[in-house]
Parts: sequence; C-alpha cells; structure tokens
Amino acid sequence: MANERILIVDDAPLNLKLAAMILEKEGYRVHRARDADEAWIYLDTTRPDLILLDIQMPGMDGMEMVRRLKAEPATAGIAVVALTAHAMRGDDLKAYAAGFDGYITKPIDTPSFKLQVREFLDRNSRTA
Repeated sequence: MANERILIVDDAPLNLKLAAMILEKEGYRVHRARDADEAWIYLDTTRPDLILLDIQMPGMDGMEMVRRLKAEPATAGIAVVALTAHAMRGDDLKAYAAGFDGYITKPIDTPSFKLQVREFLDRNSRTA
C-alpha cells in the first residue's frame, strides 16, 4: 500500500528525522513540520492520510492542534496519532479525550513503529 502521505509534526529534530527516515524507507510520502504553524501551512494545500503529532511543542501544543483539526470539516477525517514522550498513566486517555485517534510513545521503537503506522492507516482507510 505505502505511497500514502504522512505529516509528522515534532519540534525535536532527531525525533522528526528518525520517524521520517523509517517511514520513507517503507515507501510513504513524508512531510515534516517543526511546529503547528508549519503544519497548518502544509494542510492549507494538502490532505495527508495520517498525521503523527507531538503533544508537547512550543506555541500551539499537540492537544490544541488536534482539537482544531477535528473541529474543522476539511481536516476532521484525517487520522491523528499522538507521537509523544508523555507516557505516564492516564496520558493516553487525555490524548484520546482531546481527539487523537491513536497514541505512540517515544522513544520510537523502530521495528514496531512502522507496524503501528500501517495499522492506523489501514484502520482509517476502512472508516473513511
């Protein structure tokens, strides 16, 4: 299937690079954004199949961004997965309550990361 478009939004350059490298190797078309502002510029012209969104970023954080994405008809149907170091008990529930469709913790576990992304893409294509 690959060739799907994935937007990764993360203010940590190493996390952004690692996630993009793994997914590009799998054949996905990856766009990188360092913050919500860059992500919104991309979203003005393109609809990705999946957004991997860091929760803790300067400026607009991931929780606020996902709320806005899900409130906008043009972006509400895009699957948005938290990609976060927030791994305390209950953090995943807060993310789901804010509107995230999934939750992946950092540091990225390379072997399972690509499988998790594929699962989210498959799940979203069945519900679209």
